[in-house]
Amino acid sequence: MSELHNSPLHDRHEKLGATFTPFGPWNMPLKYGSELDEHRAVRTAAGLFDLSHMGEIRITGEQAGEYLDHAFISTLSTMPVHKAKYTMLVDDEGGILDDLLIYRLGETEFLAVPNAGNTDVVWAAMRARSKGWSVELKNESDHTVLLALQGPRAQEILLRIVSEQHKHLVEELKYYTCAVVEVYGRKMLCARTGYTGEDGFELYTDPVQGRATWDALLECGTGAGLVPAGLAARDSLRLEAGLSLYGNELGLDITPVEAGMAVAFGKKEADFVGRSVLMDREPTSRIVGLKGLGRRAARAGSEVWLGDELVGHVTSGQPSPTLGYPVALARLRPDVAEEGAQLEVDIRGKRHPVEIVATPFYRRAGK
Repeated sequence: MSELHNSPLHDRHEKLGATFTPFGPWNMPLKYGSELDEHRAVRTAAGLFDLSHMGEIRITGEQAGEYLDHAFISTLSTMPVHKAKYTMLVDDEGGILDDLLIYRLGETEFLAVPNAGNTDVVWAAMRARSKGWSVELKNESDHTVLLALQGPRAQEILLRIVSEQHKHLVEELKYYTCAVVEVYGRKMLCARTGYTGEDGFELYTDPVQGRATWDALLECGTGAGLVPAGLAARDSLRLEAGLSLYGNELGLDITPVEAGMAVAFGKKEADFVGRSVLMDREPTSRIVGLKGLGRRAARAGSEVWLGDELVGHVTSGQPSPTLGYPVALARLRPDVAEEGAQLEVDIRGKRHPVEIVATPFYRRAGK
């Protein structure tokens, strides 16, 4: 097994007493103390995540938009500048290679942000699909720090370190948009997307500025309830928000149709990799939310039953710290996946009742 990569902020995490865990090829902080406290801090105040394990691939050139239309399932060439879009990269059979965000930074410039464990696969596929297109690809993953500041007080805290002339950019930033802002005299990309169900920001910068920004945010945000947060809290937060995780809900054995993303290409005119397989495909399963009606929480791999029929499996599940009852995501047969249906999950040989419910399980106030 090859040696794991450390984040440029690794020494900061060590000083904070972090417990580390492998995540793809990376060695990342799982938690700093109590993952439950970190989860609650994001819901009530703010949490600061180091996401430097995520990939960053810059796409430039006069055909950048058209190339991305060919490589990904979504239409990206018509996306306005400074907007972001969630999309997927599939193989020739429609299997999901990765789900990722793409930002449009300029008329001929985009930034793709793949998941940590899939960056090499995405990079290889994007390079292979670039042949014949007037584009340039640059893998900036090893030289980029990505910080995520999430929670109801995230904007208040971020404004404390952004230059006076750029504060309005942060205040006016809409959901799924981005802007270049100045922090202590250095410019960095600031986005408002998030993976926790809360308001928040992502900051993309170089390692030197990334370390300084991490330190500055913790110093000025502590009084507002900001805490460093690890991947354990990030996972429980994204599950409450009903968001899929590659390797759990998504993978090569599922297509965007089963993942609920057929709308991304339903009216797409441009040809794209996987089109012939995905167009007019009927889903063979559906990803649904399950609310536990008892106290026991189903975990990934738990069987889902309707009477004597095995109808699917749980892909993610745990007790919800915010809601106070178990929640789960599951892949089920389409004919039994209707909201309100009563099913059972097998937890260590005993069945427990669940109900199919709409996701997200948690929705922040005002949303």
